[in-house]
Amino acid sequence: MSVRRLPVAKPREVVPALSAADDADDLSVVRAGLFQVGDIAKAVGKTVRAIHHYEDVGLLRPHARSKGRYRLYDETALARVRWIGKMHDLGLSLSQIQEMVATWEAAPSAPGAMAHVKSVYRTKLAETRAQIGRLEALERELQASLAYLDTCQTCDPAELVPACTSCGHHDGESEPDLVAGVHAGAVSASKQQAI
Repeated sequence: MSVRRLPVAKPREVVPALSAADDADDLSVVRAGLFQVGDIAKAVGKTVRAIHHYEDVGLLRPHARSKGRYRLYDETALARVRWIGKMHDLGLSLSQIQEMVATWEAAPSAPGAMAHVKSVYRTKLAETRAQIGRLEALERELQASLAYLDTCQTCDPAELVPACTSCGHHDGESEPDLVAGVHAGAVSASKQQAI
């Protein structure tokens, strides 16, 4: 049974650094385009521990081992680790990523495998667009709140906080929710003090 792998983009070239302790075998490894786990981690901004964990859960496989028994990875490992990072950014857990890879590898045909990937990506695109919409609304609310609060600098510095709830500087302008929530807490506190 052949193993299908996700298609990956061509990664940037990474040249592993050699230390004085590296032997001729390790030099031939570099010439063969193979990398040690530290080189992979450094290239993609992950920890060595994370790379080993990806291997432990079956998301990454070393290409070979050096004479010193170090795990060696080829360039596809760089692309796979970058892909895992992007899947995390999209909100997928490692178990969901594992499931995605397992479904891909078990698919009876390439179109079937790609249909599953497209389905996941379509769902994540819709979620991302919804999140962008929520963040844009929050951005507008923050801007309106900051504009509303800019008038606070015109008040007398001796003014007490409870007076903010009956501020006359806004000419009937309604408070943004982010301001009203702060005032609501101040009103509740002043009522409790009165009791």
